[in-house]
Amino acid sequence: MATQVLLHPPVPAKPTGESSMPRMLRKNHVAGSALLAAAALAAAFGAVPSAVAQENVSVRLKWLAQTQFAGVYVARAKGYYKNDGLNVTINPGGPNLNAESLVASGSDTFAVGGGIESSLSSADKKLPIVTLAMFHQRTPFVLVAMEDGPVKTLQDFKGKKITAFFTGTQHTVSAMMAKAGLKPSDYSLTAQAVSMTPFLNREVDVAMTTLYNELVVVRNRGAKVRVFAPDDVGISVPRDTLITHQKMVAEKPKVVQGFINATLRGWKYAIQHPVEATEIVMAAAPGLDKAHQLQMISEVSKLMLADGGTKQGLGYMDLEKYKLAQSILIDAKVISGPVNFDTTFLPRFWNAVPTADKKM
Repeated sequence: MATQVLLHPPVPAKPTGESSMPRMLRKNHVAGSALLAAAALAAAFGAVPSAVAQENVSVRLKWLAQTQFAGVYVARAKGYYKNDGLNVTINPGGPNLNAESLVASGSDTFAVGGGIESSLSSADKKLPIVTLAMFHQRTPFVLVAMEDGPVKTLQDFKGKKITAFFTGTQHTVSAMMAKAGLKPSDYSLTAQAVSMTPFLNREVDVAMTTLYNELVVVRNRGAKVRVFAPDDVGISVPRDTLITHQKMVAEKPKVVQGFINATLRGWKYAIQHPVEATEIVMAAAPGLDKAHQLQMISEVSKLMLADGGTKQGLGYMDLEKYKLAQSILIDAKVISGPVNFDTTFLPRFWNAVPTADKKM
């Protein structure tokens, strides 16, 4: 919140007639006083943005810069974060970086984390993080195998090499395998590379793709694939959480509120202006393919506006849906038992976001 500086002008003296000060000196005196007053005002009000901008925070993306995170880039480019008193550094992620761990360790202030399974797993491990919002309202990723290969069903995953993004999605893979009656020792699950080349070269049997990115790439390369979706086996996994450390909530709630307000405002603008949003992201990552990024933001927007995203607003957290996901993860032994939803998910910050910032 911006600091308010109240300046009270001096009470003018009662007129006592024509001053005995020479006219030129009197003009200079008045001009000098005006300059001093103007300088005082400039210094006072100029100090407000400076003081506000000194709240430096970082946000860790769970993956590399792309329009999957357009709302964050737009919020920074449009000055939404600055208007809420934040100087935001955006740190891209990658295949060997875990957003939850980086926030828990204090390396990053906020993060766009994995998903519901990451939130529940982190709580089960007693990591000091909280979930503030959920961007994707439905499962955005699937597992793929070559259509002409040996993998026809989930049971065929036994003895196969599987790769997944280790941003929390590996827990969903484990849950899917448990549904198929497979134990972790029945298959090989390793972190997936940025490129889909190992899969296309058939170095691995099964790979993970998002609906808005890698699946498009694979099909554009001419590969015919068999798709295995979590939802097909009753596993609904909302994704892309907004998380922060418990200490931020306790010690700097205004910073937390400002960040979620500006981020959702950025996402609303990005969805309404996909071309401009794509250009903003590409200014940070010039090597991206614009046509692909436009397709990505279109698919991401659908995920964000699904279900509660339209009915309630962007970033809505459907706690009832999360309880079902928790049951699945407990059955799959991904987590040891029920977690405390009251400390894991904090909808009060989302509830306080102005409706105009989150409702399309």
